[in-house]
Amino acid sequence: MQTIKAAVCREFGAPLVVEEVQLAAPDMGEVEVTLDAVAICHSDISYAEGAWGGQLPAVYGHEAAGVISAVGSGVSDFSAGDPVVVTLIRSCGTCPSCAGGKPTICETSYNGDGPLRTSDGKPLEQAMACGAFAEKVVVDQRQIVKIPHNLGKDVASLISCGVITGVGAVVNAAQLRPGQDVVVIGAGGVGLNAIQGARIAGARRIVAVDMSEEKLAIAKEFGATHGVLATQDQPWRASYKALGGRGADAVLITVGAIPAYEQAPRYLARGGKAIMIGMPHSGAKASYEPVMLAAVGQGLIGSKMGDVVIQRDIPWMIDLYQQGRLKLDELISGRWSLEQINEAIADTKTGSAKRNVILFNR
Repeated sequence: MQTIKAAVCREFGAPLVVEEVQLAAPDMGEVEVTLDAVAICHSDISYAEGAWGGQLPAVYGHEAAGVISAVGSGVSDFSAGDPVVVTLIRSCGTCPSCAGGKPTICETSYNGDGPLRTSDGKPLEQAMACGAFAEKVVVDQRQIVKIPHNLGKDVASLISCGVITGVGAVVNAAQLRPGQDVVVIGAGGVGLNAIQGARIAGARRIVAVDMSEEKLAIAKEFGATHGVLATQDQPWRASYKALGGRGADAVLITVGAIPAYEQAPRYLARGGKAIMIGMPHSGAKASYEPVMLAAVGQGLIGSKMGDVVIQRDIPWMIDLYQQGRLKLDELISGRWSLEQINEAIADTKTGSAKRNVILFNR
């Protein structure tokens, strides 16, 4: 075991505690990655607030990038010195979901204590199979993807979740065709990437829906053709007007707010699909009138992590970024040190930040 620094959650809703913890060496099929950057996702915040339960103490964080510093036995495609992004998508590769091209919903259960321990040797949860609010991680080799040496790790970390979730939901879940119309509810980090995905996929018109005029203005910088304030009465009517008097072929719900889920079908055209991306708290429920969806052929589709295959989709997205067709630098609102993580989380919770990134080499 080696000693590293990590931000530990010891009580739901309380500030994280930066402390020394123990990290085991990589086992068979695992790699150790020394991190340069980890972005703060709202999922990390929700977990740390107890929205979905889980074991404590725990180390959260799952949008990370760094350099491989050690490999376990049975690892042949990666070597020490390789720059990589680290994701929470741990897949077996052989279950029906993985074999069917859906590794994000792998059916294999992973049991075990994980590589983390507290400084006195007690169990420490590696949340979301990453535990990346830490100087180093030990993860399965299937969770990582090589990246170019000249790609900034702060930028690369965004790809691990927010980018693949937003862009992937458009391309993989909605299967958007050129010329179709899109509504994106929520213009935060994932929403902006869904807007980018729709632009890249050739959407005719892209309507961003948010409660903030400022965010709607930013959404247009990322490719939205129209903005609609969610606070107005019956905002879907404004969306219909923006789309030339019809509903959208795809509505992407990128926030975990129940009103957004309940209103989403109202934005749809006949035959349209609502893609459920944002994660409400456990126990929260939305209601629909099924006959209305059935009568006009509409659908509700869940999308986890953009339904991506990381070894296929991440290199493609990096190439788009290098061509200037995918915005990444513009997604970063602030850069912070590990010791400032609670300040970065507080800033993220204000709703004004797109993505805050923790840097380990500040």
